[in-house]
Amino acid sequence: MRAILHSDLNCFFASVEQLYHPELARGPMAVCGDPDKRHGIILAKNEQAKGLGVKTGEAIWEARQKCPDLILQPAHGYLYVRCSDLVRSIYEEYTDLVEPYGLDECWLDVSDNLQPPVRIAEEIRRRVREELGLTVSIGVSYNKVMAKLGSDYKKPDAVTIIRPQDIRTMVWPLPLSALFYCGPHTVRKLARINIRTIGDLAQCEAGYIRKILGKNGLGLWNFANGVDSSEVRPSGEQEDIKSVGNSTTLPSDLHNRDEVKRTFLRLADKVASRLRKANMVCRGVQIYVRDTELLSIERQSKLYMSTCVTKTLYEQAMQLFDEHYFWQRPIRSLGLRAIDLMELKEDRQLSFLTEFKEEERWREAETAIDIVRERYGNEAVTRDFRYCRGSDNHAVASELYRSKDKTGRLADKHVLPLGFQALKE
Repeated sequence: MRAILHSDLNCFFASVEQLYHPELARGPMAVCGDPDKRHGIILAKNEQAKGLGVKTGEAIWEARQKCPDLILQPAHGYLYVRCSDLVRSIYEEYTDLVEPYGLDECWLDVSDNLQPPVRIAEEIRRRVREELGLTVSIGVSYNKVMAKLGSDYKKPDAVTIIRPQDIRTMVWPLPLSALFYCGPHTVRKLARINIRTIGDLAQCEAGYIRKILGKNGLGLWNFANGVDSSEVRPSGEQEDIKSVGNSTTLPSDLHNRDEVKRTFLRLADKVASRLRKANMVCRGVQIYVRDTELLSIERQSKLYMSTCVTKTLYEQAMQLFDEHYFWQRPIRSLGLRAIDLMELKEDRQLSFLTEFKEEERWREAETAIDIVRERYGNEAVTRDFRYCRGSDNHAVASELYRSKDKTGRLADKHVLPLGFQALKE
């Protein structure tokens, strides 16, 4: 039988902040985004704030209604990455099968370790506390899903064992929300047919659940019955990329199409760059729009040809937006996602048509820009929107591209239109 651990650093962001600022541990504290940039949500909270009902993901004003004395601390991402790397270096002393799940969670396959898995878990818990000043909850089980459920079962700073014979007594009484991959929408959908606990789901007929939830429902049914055969991937091995996206909550609401164009153009530039870095192309585009009443829509469509080019992603996003958003309210957030991915080396579309030739020119030009940005920074080549106003046709083509001169100032002598000839030379 396999021996799988799931480790979850307790209140991670808040705990790291308290390491560097011990005075924050004296009362309820939360790490949050920047309210001025409308990223004002709770990212993490300490145990005192958690005890007063403060929840991750809620707005700051909601948290302060529950806890008026809540201390707010800005996030410092570089510290979290550093601490996460130090914790993983401890894990890797016990096995090379360490699969991260975000910065604060990891699965470890310790099946080949000579020590009993519970002893390993207790030793890791002690070392993380004594060497790094952080606490971790660890689940010990025979597969990944049950190990994760174990790490959530008892917090903070605890080890929980879930064996196959414990499924009915420990797992089945838990609410559906405790089950991995069972999100709020699925919980509400199953509650309408009186399936509220993991045991309720496990004791249904598999075919009935599949009929309600589709093929994903069969996976959840297996999880509820303690069945999961997925492997823990070795350190450094990447999961297959299924989509590449970027979204933003704007500092101020968007009231017109020109503002939307500029935002989608920035998002498309980031997504296209990430596609090229991963040597991928996409065959579809998905957009996300949320208004000031927090009502959102998502729409997607197939592309005429596969792409990793900013211009193509941008134009498809704007087409979807124009077809599906009717400006009942201003816009608060926008997102753009490249979907239906394939590796660039598998992309065999060859054509003498003008559209395909133009697409290839853009791809080559933007690849050259990637090289410049990698060497001199993301601001080495930037977009200027002065020439986009009032131009709906080929808005991207009519932009001004500028690059830094030797003094570090943006120089208009490096204007790069469609072919980016100045840059390529």
